[in-house]
Amino acid sequence: MGVFLDMRTSENSGYVGAPGLPLSESPEPFGVIGLQTQGVINPIITFNGTVGVTGELGDTFVVEIVRGFVYDPFFIIYRAEGTIGQNGGAEFHSFTAQDLAAPPALENVYTSFISGVSTAVRTGPEMFYGIAATN
Repeated sequence: MGVFLDMRTSENSGYVGAPGLPLSESPEPFGVIGLQTQGVINPIITFNGTVGVTGELGDTFVVEIVRGFVYDPFFIIYRAEGTIGQNGGAEFHSFTAQDLAAPPALENVYTSFISGVSTAVRTGPEMFYGIAATN
């Protein structure tokens, strides 16, 4: 039976219309959480999130989750590419991921990033949350 360790939420924007920033080829953070994993060996970390993106039909974007505060390709634990399916309307893209190789630590920090073509805009909402448990 699993044991709950911690749950954290990072809400960058809770509604459509914000932050209103164009996507960049460079990954930009939209959520950071620190999960208290209490030094447990092999914790089960589960993430969920949503990003709202507007753009032109066929524009692409990438959502990545990195272990730590800083974007480092070595520490990417999740990567998904999305495509805009309509012109001009806000689209909501949700994701679920897990880190099954988290190191035993008192706290594990995770940051979610988004990047893409500059014709696409981050229109919100932007949410990122995680749950830590033992197996």
